Amino acid sequence: MVDPRIIVAFDFPNQKQALELAAKLDKDLCRIKIGKELFTAAGPQLVEKLMASGYEIFLDLKYHDIPNTVASACKVASDLGVWMINIHALGGRKMLLAAREALSAKITKLIAVTLLTSLDRNALQDMGWNDEPFEIVRRLALLARDCGLDGVVCSANEAKPLRKIIKNDFILVTPGIRPANCDANDQLRIATPQQAIRDGADYLVIGRPITQSPNPLLMLQQLNQEIQGMEYTA
Repeated sequence: MVDPRIIVAFDFPNQKQALELAAKLDKDLCRIKIGKELFTAAGPQLVEKLMASGYEIFLDLKYHDIPNTVASACKVASDLGVWMINIHALGGRKMLLAAREALSAKITKLIAVTLLTSLDRNALQDMGWNDEPFEIVRRLALLARDCGLDGVVCSANEAKPLRKIIKNDFILVTPGIRPANCDANDQLRIATPQQAIRDGADYLVIGRPITQSPNPLLMLQQLNQEIQGMEYTA
């Protein structure tokens, strides 16, 4: 079975743009991430259309609420048939366990967001957190693992130290991936695809370098070639 390591971020405001790009890409080379903007605009109907085209979907809605509400939302999302969903680890142990229990009979992967890649030390201090970003990420990742989740979202810079303390069967999904010589945009903790894989990332979330490319399929093919055969280097 094909297991694409690239997840293309479909950060679009409408269904039309999403379907047009999906028609240009190759389902065997990527999965698709649908976040809050696109899901709010197009809803579960778009998810179903993309899955009918053969794409596996990472539903990136980052649920964060009281345990019962999050558990119910996760179950409904899983019933759509998506490949992966995520929740905020900052919701705490009870919320994480409730979500895990809600998916106990499901095949949908459940991962937790540690810290958003737009947050740096200054942003954390503004919120009253004095720890280094990685220390927060480490604690949240271990909490997610202890609660039985399948993995976490973390920056590529944090993948290597996390992989040293968490085994390979725990998924690391890394946003903020930018090919060399590509703008960082609003991501602060970023890495190239090759570096992220070497540092222990399992799946790479890549948006604008693909979605805004003059030839999205060619860019996707090139990125897959760059990481082909690469593995974690301890």
